[in-house]
Amino acid sequence: MPRESGTRGQPHRLHHRQPEREERRKRGGPSVDPHGFDAGKLIKGKKRHILVDMQGLLLHAIVHSAGVQDRDGGIWLLTTLFGQFPFLAKLFADSAYAGSIFHTTLTKVLPNLGTEIVKRSDRAKGFVPLPKRWIVERTIAWLNRCRRLAKDWENLNRNALAFLKLASIRLMLRKLCTPS
Repeated sequence: MPRESGTRGQPHRLHHRQPEREERRKRGGPSVDPHGFDAGKLIKGKKRHILVDMQGLLLHAIVHSAGVQDRDGGIWLLTTLFGQFPFLAKLFADSAYAGSIFHTTLTKVLPNLGTEIVKRSDRAKGFVPLPKRWIVERTIAWLNRCRRLAKDWENLNRNALAFLKLASIRLMLRKLCTPS
């Protein structure tokens, strides 16, 4: 069948085996939570804020863009508790949560919760375990042993939070099942 118009490289659109081109758009654009950049820690991606008990078990967590400051993420974490843990008496936090903004907002949201900022010594070099703060660091290390949490694979913050909670459930079950 001779072609009437067009060049040799173009397919014949009227041929029955040549389907019409489907109009598609790119996928993944609106269904991906934005990744941020934290200039202080030099990381891009997502941040996790966790609230743990004295044994290192997860009580509450949030996942958000890395562009959100730590004190804002901490306020967001504590405002989303909605009275779930009325027995909380004292909050130990690192120096990223120091400051009047965090303190005044915390007293508005949870007036009965006392806070203690655990500061790092200026003379300390390298990793130095700080009292009470090492509990959170240990929990983060336990959670990062899960392969899915070791890197920032998830596109949605809610999926990252779900896998964080699954990993913490695994840790809690392991602690319950081990004889002491």
